[in-house]
Amino acid sequence: MSCEWHDKIFSVEQKDFSRIALEIFQFQYTANPVYRSYVNAIGTRAAEVDKIDKIPFLPIGFFKTDQIKCGEFNEEAIFESSGTTQMPTSRHYIKDLSIYTTGFTRGFKNNYGSVSEWCILGLLPSYLEKSNSSLVYMVDDLIKKSGHSESGFYLYEHEKLAGTLLSLEASDQKTLLIGVTYALLDFAEKFPISLHYTTVMETGGMKGRRRELTRMEVHEQLKKAFGKNEIHSEYGMTELLSQAYAKEEGRFQCPSWMKVMIRDEEDPLLVQNSNSGVQAGAINVIDLANVYSCSFIATDDVGKLYPDDSFEVLGRMDSSDLRGCSLLTI
Repeated sequence: MSCEWHDKIFSVEQKDFSRIALEIFQFQYTANPVYRSYVNAIGTRAAEVDKIDKIPFLPIGFFKTDQIKCGEFNEEAIFESSGTTQMPTSRHYIKDLSIYTTGFTRGFKNNYGSVSEWCILGLLPSYLEKSNSSLVYMVDDLIKKSGHSESGFYLYEHEKLAGTLLSLEASDQKTLLIGVTYALLDFAEKFPISLHYTTVMETGGMKGRRRELTRMEVHEQLKKAFGKNEIHSEYGMTELLSQAYAKEEGRFQCPSWMKVMIRDEEDPLLVQNSNSGVQAGAINVIDLANVYSCSFIATDDVGKLYPDDSFEVLGRMDSSDLRGCSLLTI
């Protein structure tokens, strides 16, 4: 494995998370000129950052305006956000694709078991139409790893997708239907099917195609159409190399190398005390897998963090740009 950080990231235990995060902070402060400039600009002295809650979080918008890289390297890939045609897109320069692949493979296995047991169906039309999507890269890799003959992507072939699902249901095949929210809603309206062996997972994303809905409203419509008790969700974005999954009640669980913290919406530099019960505010993410970009991201999402470290995404901050994912309102 080419990445010197690989074992530290993916073998991290809870008791060691803060120590590794602080190591990565010092590395990124030294190696990432954009992050270093930001840390200096807000008056933080890197030498005095000795606790995890002192680490500055880089506003996510910097991925639209700057190259967020640690050192000079020839990237193996550039992931680009979906955005809209009128808005600048985020670009994530990937030094080592194996870090991303390892992360989402382990994350899937930890939540759903071996991917070889699944048939993976991707309903991601807008992402497939745009190159360099990190979501498409992940789903494509899972499709290949599943090895199932029916695994694959669907653009707008709703009738074909319905037929495939009915065939898989008839054979009791464990199936994952992962889709962007608006596409799942479109499909559900045209082909309501009772799914017993299929897990339905939405990734967010209305892209102005439909009236914006809360996640709860989306899930209620999908549950009714597909006869499901729960709709699963994936929390990921171009600027992060890790994903969190929600299996019930819309509460996401992070892998061991990822952590969510809550900041004050009015004071973006104020991170709430982790011992204060349920916290509500803007979402900060520590993603150790972002080791060669920036692991400390202040997102534009608003949510709640629970004492068990699970979190909800309630919507977007009022001043944030429309994005291809997480276009759900509070």
